[in-house]
Amino acid sequence: MDLLENIREAFRSIKSNLLRTVLTALIVSIGIMALVGILTAIDAMKYSLNQTFASLGANSFEMKAKGYANRFRRGGVQGRVYPPISLLQAKKYKQTLGDEAQVGISAFISGATEVKGNGQKTNPNVQVVAGDENYLQIQSYNLGTGRTFSPLELERGTNVAIIGAELKDKLYPSESPLNKYVYLLGRRFQVVGVLEKSGSSGQGGGADRMVLIPLETGNQMPRQRALTFDVKTATTRPGELSYLTGQATGIMRAVRHDQLGQEDSFEVERSDSMAAKLDELSGGLKVGGFLVGFVTLLGASIALMNIMMVSVTERTREIGIRKALGATSHQIRQQFLIEAIVICVLGGVLGIVLGVSMGNGVSLLVGEGAFLVPWFWMSMGLVICVTVGLASGYYPASKAAALDPIESLRYE
Repeated sequence: MDLLENIREAFRSIKSNLLRTVLTALIVSIGIMALVGILTAIDAMKYSLNQTFASLGANSFEMKAKGYANRFRRGGVQGRVYPPISLLQAKKYKQTLGDEAQVGISAFISGATEVKGNGQKTNPNVQVVAGDENYLQIQSYNLGTGRTFSPLELERGTNVAIIGAELKDKLYPSESPLNKYVYLLGRRFQVVGVLEKSGSSGQGGGADRMVLIPLETGNQMPRQRALTFDVKTATTRPGELSYLTGQATGIMRAVRHDQLGQEDSFEVERSDSMAAKLDELSGGLKVGGFLVGFVTLLGASIALMNIMMVSVTERTREIGIRKALGATSHQIRQQFLIEAIVICVLGGVLGIVLGVSMGNGVSLLVGEGAFLVPWFWMSMGLVICVTVGLASGYYPASKAAALDPIESLRYE
């Protein structure tokens, strides 16, 4: 009997004992479903959380002048204070970095501003921020209605503004504020956009209680002291964040004219610590999920071995006939091994389908996870199925191959 004939014989044997085969395959499928399902769910939830962290700035870093915001080190000792990052330096850094990443430049103008419009006025708790064309995207703020600043408005410093949802509800509750005017800091601004409601309850009210004006407009407004410009750099490739941080640090040192051997005159604040913690946590969860799946598969392999032992006992006379007709011990062993592998693969395919569905289902229940097809875990599941079939079927197959043909023919 060749390999192909052994496979055909395995399917004939499976068909003749269909109920037993189905139950055995189900045991294997449950083990594979547990393994693939848990690991798929972890990967899908990790992907969803990574997207969330990215929207919160986990794939970005900020640059600020060292010591400018906090002049005292630990123990009350006054540290060295470097000059703030100027607009010229920020623009030069942005230009030098080019297309390597997305750079947003912003400046905090006021945090206790009263805004008037349409005969109404807000409480003096509105924050005014000046930003460039990348500010909204890099801060993950979405426009509800209207438009962003045009290149001409950004270049000339036009008096236009994008307001938060809370300001719109307060000043223009029953009509659209677009192309209407609001008054703040002694100037009149035309409203060109309204931000989506974010529901932020943090300090300053988040985007709901904010007025965004062009960066050049903010730079031209009268003030008592120099503006402090914040430079935020973001990337869509989280794996390159460390490399990008090093490259950006070198560019900023050159822009700030930091001498060789001198410490950085600025601080780099990375916000990917939560994402790193997630990677560490997901690694532990995968180990736990693999152990759960392994224990389930161990039970399935024991059940399969028991079924194969019963099958060998029931087919003792058949084995004797095959040997009498010239089948070798190697062919008998191969026949039972292939039968065990076929049962495992059938159960494994079902388990993989159920596991992928279960894993993505759990991810969708927990959060807005994307549907993932874990090709690696699916391939691993099939390899494990074949391994379980070999491990479970080897002893029964060896026992069948070792049977004496004469004693087998006498078996009733």
